[in-house]
Amino acid sequence: MEFSGSHRIASPRAAVWAALNDPEVLRQCTPGCQEVVQVSPTEFTAKMVLKIGPMKVAFAGNVTLTELDPPASCRIVGEGQGGVAGFAKGSSLVRLDEEGEETVLTYQTEAKVGGKIAQLGARLIDGTVKKLTGEFFTAFAAVVAPVPEPAEAAAGEA
Repeated sequence: MEFSGSHRIASPRAAVWAALNDPEVLRQCTPGCQEVVQVSPTEFTAKMVLKIGPMKVAFAGNVTLTELDPPASCRIVGEGQGGVAGFAKGSSLVRLDEEGEETVLTYQTEAKVGGKIAQLGARLIDGTVKKLTGEFFTAFAAVVAPVPEPAEAAAGEA
């Protein structure tokens, strides 16, 4: 399955790039993620629990940043094992383009699943993967460029 999208982030490209390389930001933004550990500058291990249709699956896996072109682009490659439920693997090509004070993050994602998970049906899996990817990038944009609270905005105008 393949899909793509983009998010406008009210933050400079260097800050967005730094956040893409921060294990705590990745953990915080990844739906169902319980742990992300950085094992090298470009490699992470992760543990997560996801609900895919009627199945709740615990995954343990690896995430690697490849095709690095800081701070413009990289590929995020991940693979997780869910025991008897099966496996999931995929990659997202992420591009960061500056537009004034903002950064436009664009992604193209490919994903594959196997084992019992694959038996749930392509429509259910496609919908779940698209939803999770969208949730990740939406949360990522909110963490990197949080919207000020109304009280903060009023104080800034005073």
